[in-house]
Amino acid sequence: MSTPTKVTPISGFPEFLPAERLLELQFLDVIREVFELHGFAPLETRAVEPVERLLGKGGDADKEIYGVTRLAGETSVKDAALGLHFDLTVPFARYVLENAGKLAFPFRRYQIQKVWRGERPQEGRFREFTQADIDVVDVGELAPHFEAEMPLVIAEAFARLPIGEFRIQVNNRKIPEGFYLGIGLSDVAGTLRIVDKLDKIGPQKVTALLLEAGATAQQAEQALALAAISSTDLSFVDAVRALGVEHPTLDVGLDALAAVITAGLAQAPGVLVADLKIARGLDYYTGTVYETQLVGSEAWGSVCSGGRYDSLASDGRTTYPGVGISIGLTRLVHLLVTRRGLTATRSTPAAVLVAVNDEDSRDASRDVAAALRARGIPCEIAPSAARFGKQIRYADRRGIPFVWFPGAAGAGDQVKDIRSGEQVEADAASWQCPEADLRPGVTTR
Repeated sequence: MSTPTKVTPISGFPEFLPAERLLELQFLDVIREVFELHGFAPLETRAVEPVERLLGKGGDADKEIYGVTRLAGETSVKDAALGLHFDLTVPFARYVLENAGKLAFPFRRYQIQKVWRGERPQEGRFREFTQADIDVVDVGELAPHFEAEMPLVIAEAFARLPIGEFRIQVNNRKIPEGFYLGIGLSDVAGTLRIVDKLDKIGPQKVTALLLEAGATAQQAEQALALAAISSTDLSFVDAVRALGVEHPTLDVGLDALAAVITAGLAQAPGVLVADLKIARGLDYYTGTVYETQLVGSEAWGSVCSGGRYDSLASDGRTTYPGVGISIGLTRLVHLLVTRRGLTATRSTPAAVLVAVNDEDSRDASRDVAAALRARGIPCEIAPSAARFGKQIRYADRRGIPFVWFPGAAGAGDQVKDIRSGEQVEADAASWQCPEADLRPGVTTR
């Protein structure tokens, strides 16, 4: 007799209940619709990339990559040659290089896929999760207006989702780069990585880390003064100038960020915020960077981020600069479900439960269901010919709003709204399901 295997969850690999998954799919539908309205073409890349390509593309990429090996085979390889991708930008850059001759530039794509990261699981941070990305790449040079377009597309998508007020924080990596060089800090990447921890560990610990990295007390103070600047308008430019630091790279960054904020003021006033502490930890970002927070839930951190990259996609002869932004869909939905109680109004797509009078007449119920489905009305058939009261309770438990009763002995069919109790005669060839009930909605528990 075999011993039963105990089933235990694996930390960091979320699995939603049906109602929560329906909520996630509704978010996906809205996001995909907005992406396509803006002309982004769908794309899917393979799950694995050569480990050597994944390494060095992020601050702790070597710690986060899941290697892929066979459990058994002709040869045993200790070091994995392939790894699961930890984001969608690195595989997209590789895809562009391999298919450049078949693509029309500037190339606009959206990609919605699973990614994997071997980080420590915690609330809202997973080892396996879904991202929804948009990117634009071009050959040789990328027009700066694309950097302004990215957050505006996200603003449109988020405005259609039941997430409440949100802010898209924007910075340009050239601002801190030029500023740090202007005050004598030559390790720009290292300083950026430290300052990027400001929200997580606070200014005192950031100062200590900067001092350990070789900054003077005055340089650390200046770096924190820059990071403290934030505005929803162009006043951030004067605030930076008031710090008295000059460098050509700083000027370029200020002009670029001003263009992004100006576009935001015109199309999404109050949504885009120039926030000079935003740095993003990935090493390949070179220009504008983005992070997005939900107002009132800032402690959740960013639910959508990205930036410009100039040299991620290059074959040595031609460079394909790009800019992109990514929604952490699983993270966003999980936090909305667990912290705000969002869920779908029912745990099934079905709007109608077709009752079964008795098992001998189940074919009649199937005919009704087929007629409703042919007209785009989702429905299911009662699992058993129990008493009608029991069939109604079954529909109620699943949140199905309507129960259809096929007529017996030549009588006409009837449909019942189990919420109001109203029951009327109906014909499967013409009955109209209310638009609000056709698909699951969103509710708060």
